[in-house]
Amino acid sequence: MENDEQATDDTPALWQPIPPKERRVLGVLVEKAKTTPGSYPLTLNGLTTGCNQKSNRDPVLELDSDDVEDALESLRAKKAVAEVHGDGRAVKYRHHMKDWLGVDGTELAVMAELLLRGAQTVGELRGRAARMCKGQLPDMGTLRPVLQSLVAKKLVVELTPSGRGQFVTHGLYSESELARVKRDLGSSVSAEPISSASASSAASTSASPTAAVAQSTTNDDVIATMQEELQQLRNEVKELRSELDDVRSHIQG
Repeated sequence: MENDEQATDDTPALWQPIPPKERRVLGVLVEKAKTTPGSYPLTLNGLTTGCNQKSNRDPVLELDSDDVEDALESLRAKKAVAEVHGDGRAVKYRHHMKDWLGVDGTELAVMAELLLRGAQTVGELRGRAARMCKGQLPDMGTLRPVLQSLVAKKLVVELTPSGRGQFVTHGLYSESELARVKRDLGSSVSAEPISSASASSAASTSASPTAAVAQSTTNDDVIATMQEELQQLRNEVKELRSELDDVRSHIQG
């Protein structure tokens, strides 16, 4: 079990829609717990820096410590975040997101990336979330069951139909925010659920007299997915370099 998270149990999830600043704070707490455990839990200053980080953030924000502290107070009241005291040093903060959302570690990594960047393709999401759960999301096939589970919990929203290039986002938006996201993306509200997509595809392929053509199309999809993942890996390298520059600037400053 990871040392940054509490194990989930049979208690019901506590999550609810939350405003943008609180989503950013939670995303950063999960990200840093998984990627830089040596500096976790986070101080207020460290958390503020993470919230304003330029890499792996959309949108880029400029929050001050008061903004972050207000968000933390609200999240503490919701039981999503807790203070950590010790050694007489600065107060630090940790998340309780596994219990708050009712998810496992891999699902939490996916949720953190959606909280940090909002709507994105499933290919982009896999590449970004994989850095926070080493070895757990090696390909798109391993991501699909995770998304199915999160969709069932209403934590993930499908913005476009299932398939190559599908866009998804998190379910922690308010109704008005989610409507705006859908409108901006120009997506179809009646997207086919992930859980039924594979079964529908398999049924049509087995029943069709042109199964060979369907198989060829599937192969093309696999190649396209691999190309998308390769591009995502390139983007991730750029983001990691940018994040390293941010850290260097913070240390030197």
